[in-house]
Amino acid sequence: MLTNSDLVELTEFRRDLHRKPELSGEEVETARTIVKALEPLAPTKILTGLGGHGVAAVFDSGQEGPTVLFRAELDALPIQEISDNPWKSEIPGKGHLCGHDGHMTMLLGLGRMISRNPVSKGRVVLMFQPAEEDGSGARAVVADPDYEEIRADWAFAIHIEPGRPFAYVSTQAGLINCASQGLEIKLTGKTAHAADPEDGVSPAQAVAKLIPALDNLGSGGNLDDDFRLVTVTHVQIGEPSFGVAPGEAVIYATLRTARDDAMDAMDKDARALAVAAAEEFGLQVEFDVCDAFAASINDPEAAAVVESAMNAIGVENGDFGLPMRASEDFGVFGWGAKAAMMCLGPGEDYAALHNPDYDFPDDLIPVGSGIFERIARDLLGQA
Repeated sequence: MLTNSDLVELTEFRRDLHRKPELSGEEVETARTIVKALEPLAPTKILTGLGGHGVAAVFDSGQEGPTVLFRAELDALPIQEISDNPWKSEIPGKGHLCGHDGHMTMLLGLGRMISRNPVSKGRVVLMFQPAEEDGSGARAVVADPDYEEIRADWAFAIHIEPGRPFAYVSTQAGLINCASQGLEIKLTGKTAHAADPEDGVSPAQAVAKLIPALDNLGSGGNLDDDFRLVTVTHVQIGEPSFGVAPGEAVIYATLRTARDDAMDAMDKDARALAVAAAEEFGLQVEFDVCDAFAASINDPEAAAVVESAMNAIGVENGDFGLPMRASEDFGVFGWGAKAAMMCLGPGEDYAALHNPDYDFPDDLIPVGSGIFERIARDLLGQA
């Protein structure tokens, strides 16, 4: 278990991370800080540069057994923090306002315990993943050739989730987080003088037709296998001018589904609507995909391991608030492993994630580290 000295040091470490947030794909100094903190733990190997700036520490027992991966995220958000805490962000316009600083620290707490009391078989991998916030990091890590060296049989993650009692964990077999993606639709025609709009090709009517059509592709409802939701988040037509009839428009739509295959189908449907509208009004159409997240679906065996571990150490748990519409790219690790995500409560009235006044509660560090350690012991034993 973690000592009082550990908790003091880990708390200061978490707060130091909080002071120096880096955005998705920019986590150079955060990764270096993690490597520096891992080195005294003498892992068998430290891999760097995974999928960008990812870091993985491997604790290998030397005995045959499964590889058990525990994941945390390196990146922060492009949000200005509003706080009186002495450890508030020192980087203007950037903040650890999603708990990733706490997640990293819980993983380091696990590393301390595994370093002192190694597992008896298999390997523990501490995976510090880049670029979770834009959905690109897990895919990049898993696609990295170096990931083959640490490919997991089991994968686990904890994410702080406000709205739950302090130290309560929500988890279950099946869907935890929806798949989502941002679809950018760009329509191009031809500008004209506002006095002679017939001389141009305006996208205005296509946009007017597309917005309700996209909405009709998915209106939400129950979070079952048929769940589909489209949210139009941004629309721009032409420039803010009274003298120019528009020649270009952009629509941002966020698509959400409960399954990855359903996302592929809805993406095709949305593109077909845009192509049809473009053809009807004489426009060109282009697409771009941003922030693509796979669904996070807990494997039944992994969910049972998690539940057993938490019950053994007295952590209250259940399925409160699940599944969630919000997305998380941890699901990618479950494509090749038995995986489970846990949602750890900071208190029912705690500040929401992505709020400018959010801060990770340090008292949860030993809770998360303790859950991870018990999972590792249950699967790999103790030397």
